[in-house]
Amino acid sequence: MKTYFVYILASRPHGTLYIGVTNSIIDRVDQHRAGMGSKFTARYKVHTLVWFELHSDITAAIQREKSLKEWPRDWKTNLIERDNPHWVDLYPTLPGVAPVKKF
Repeated sequence: MKTYFVYILASRPHGTLYIGVTNSIIDRVDQHRAGMGSKFTARYKVHTLVWFELHSDITAAIQREKSLKEWPRDWKTNLIERDNPHWVDLYPTLPGVAPVKKF
């Protein structure tokens, strides 16, 4: 069974937001961070994964993405802060992401 992700990236806490949908969240966030995800995320440096949810149906995932894009800004902020009050980058917590070595 395939898994689809609806996700929100942020430039910083309470900064610029980007909402997307993908079937490979690790690859997609990597693309955004490399400046290849979208012109918008590259231009505004929207690279921090602050929220995501899983779907088993692509149609439902796309509908959720469209719905979130229509929400007022404060609703999106509340959605993020409900699960991630400090706007930490969730990317390192994803299964399969190699840990970053700190020297």
